[in-house]
Amino acid sequence: MSALPPAARWLPEKTFEGQVAVVTGGGTGRGLEVSRGLAALGATVVIASRSAEHHQPLLEEARARGWTCAARVLDVREPKLVRECAESVVTAHGKVDILVNNAAGNFVCPAERLSSNAWRAVLGIVLDGTFYCSQSFGKAMIARGAGQMLNVVATYAWTGMPGVVHSASAKAGVLAMTRSLAAEWARFGVRCNAIAPGPFHSQGAQQNLWPDADAERKLREKIPLGRFATAEEVAAQCLHLLSPASAYLTGECLVVDGGATLGSSMWAPGTRFTKKRGAESDAGFDAGESAAAG
Repeated sequence: MSALPPAARWLPEKTFEGQVAVVTGGGTGRGLEVSRGLAALGATVVIASRSAEHHQPLLEEARARGWTCAARVLDVREPKLVRECAESVVTAHGKVDILVNNAAGNFVCPAERLSSNAWRAVLGIVLDGTFYCSQSFGKAMIARGAGQMLNVVATYAWTGMPGVVHSASAKAGVLAMTRSLAAEWARFGVRCNAIAPGPFHSQGAQQNLWPDADAERKLREKIPLGRFATAEEVAAQCLHLLSPASAYLTGECLVVDGGATLGSSMWAPGTRFTKKRGAESDAGFDAGESAAAG
C-alpha cells in the first residue's frame, strides 16, 4: 500500500518528514484527507476531535501503511482541555510544527429563529476553539522559534450569506485572528494562513447545507466551473500552503471555490448582447464596450 493519497500526489515524498502536525477535526471529511496527506508525506500526525469513533479510520490506515499517527479526544471549546492536549502532544513528540484548525460546526437557520444556544455552539467551536488551540499550540511554537498554522474559514466570512449568520460571524473572526497572529507572531518564526473552500462533497455538508437535489443544483449553478470540489482537492491546497513552497507566505487566505465568489454580470456568457441604435450610455460603463460584447 505505497500509493500516495490523492491530496498528497502533487508534492515530493517526505515533504513533511520529521514534522509533528496536529489536525483538529482530523478524522473525517476534509480534515481526514489533510491528515492522510501529511502522514503519507512523512509527518507525525495527531488528530483531535470529540468523538473517538472518528479516529479509527485514520489510525487503521496508518497501521496498514506504516504512517505515524496518534489521536486525542478533545472538545476545542474547553480551554483547559486544549492546554492539556497541547502539553501531552509536546511531551509525547517533543514539539509541534503544524497546527490545522479544521474543527467546525454549521447548519442553515434563519437569523430570526437562531437560538442563543445554537449561536454559542457554532462560535464556541469555530472562533473560541480556533483561538484556544492557536494560543496553546502557539506557545510551543514560540518557544522553539518555528511553526505554522492553517485556519479553515469560508468565503461568506466577507461576502455574508443568508442562513449562516452564526458561521459567517465566527469565520470572519477567524480570518481576522489569522491576520492578527500572522503580524504578531512573525517575529517568533510562526506563520499563520487561512484557506476558504467553497462547497465540496462531504456527508456533513450535504446533510446540513444542501439536503436535497434541488438545493444542490441551485448552489452548483452559481459556480463558474460547474461543479463542487472534492475533499481531496481542498486538502491538496491545504498541503501546498503547509509545504516549503509557501514558506514566505503569512497572513493570507487562499480561496478554493471554483470561482463562486467572482462577480456576477448583467450579461450572461453565451448570449448575444446588442445595443439599440441611438441609445445613450448612462449605465455606468462605456457603450462602445457594450456593443463590442455582441
